[in-house]
Amino acid sequence: MFLKNLSLINFKNFDTFDIDLCDKVNCFIGDNGIGKTNILDSIHYLSFCKSFVNLSDRQNIKDDEDFFLINGDFSRLDNEEKISCAFQKDKKKSFKKNGAEYQKLSEHIGFLPVVYTTPYDSNLIHAGSDVRRKFVDTIISQFDKNYLQTLISYNHILEQRNQILKNYYKTRHLDMEELEIWDMQLVEFGEKIFKARNSFITDTSEIFQKYYSLISNNMENVSLKYSSHLLEDDFAEKLSASIDRDKFLGFTNVGVHKDDFDFLLGENPIKRFGSQGQQKTFVISLKLTQFDYIKSKINLAPILLLDDIFDKLDKKRVKVITGLVSDENFGQIFITDTSYSRMPNILNELDIKHKIVNLSNNKTVTNYE
Repeated sequence: MFLKNLSLINFKNFDTFDIDLCDKVNCFIGDNGIGKTNILDSIHYLSFCKSFVNLSDRQNIKDDEDFFLINGDFSRLDNEEKISCAFQKDKKKSFKKNGAEYQKLSEHIGFLPVVYTTPYDSNLIHAGSDVRRKFVDTIISQFDKNYLQTLISYNHILEQRNQILKNYYKTRHLDMEELEIWDMQLVEFGEKIFKARNSFITDTSEIFQKYYSLISNNMENVSLKYSSHLLEDDFAEKLSASIDRDKFLGFTNVGVHKDDFDFLLGENPIKRFGSQGQQKTFVISLKLTQFDYIKSKINLAPILLLDDIFDKLDKKRVKVITGLVSDENFGQIFITDTSYSRMPNILNELDIKHKIVNLSNNKTVTNYE
């Protein structure tokens, strides 16, 4: 699978932008603020129906305009696929495949798998557990539509249960029969989510260690550890045992919405014991593991977006990463860089099929016909 052509109208800083793309490596270079990340974010839109950077669609419209349009022509499993995303102020977002509009955006998720790596991925290590849960949930949702619906159902039921608990906090009245109905559904969906998350950790442990060792050129042990209430006890029993605390606090204290994933260097949290270089290598290895996992599930190589991730990495490590993602295991790759020489030199040295676009002077260099 690869993106053949990308065109933008009124998207962020672009009036218009249209480019035919290389099916292997596409590198956009230029100063900060010139629009490199915006190009990659538009590809994220075509995969996930939303921006990776801005939660509000309105924030992605160019200043003084009232709409944006993103069009992508893809080659997927020998089929030509035209994907478009249009948004106009005060109107519903329109998302189409081959001219037919989706009734539910969730129906598109997973059709064009994408793995996006940015400098902000350090939040996976330093931010709260909700960021790590979202990361794992996004991975699983790209190949398992039932999982996405299960997650939506769980969160809806959780919201209803919490509303009952909040009402009890105000009225001191609790309908236990009604609560039990919500509990049964919460347990049903929660156990499915737990099983999928646990499988992800089990299935990715070896490949994650492999990538970390290749990039860092050492044999430090790294691992991901799943932390969940459901690892300890039966979910229904945990809910029952927690009811007094839930009533006192006004919300549900146990369940997969409290899950976390511990990132370990040896036996210690990499957040506290890892150097900046180790942490960056950890996160990049995690994203490459995400790529392998999705590919193994759907037998389709995701598009890999590497947004300004080489800052503060030495040239040797940058070359190792570039070589890794450019082998036959990977498909189409998009790279952004503020250096005008680093990626051109490395790509030429590795003799990888590529297209380099200098956004500062609009010059394009390719090494293929």
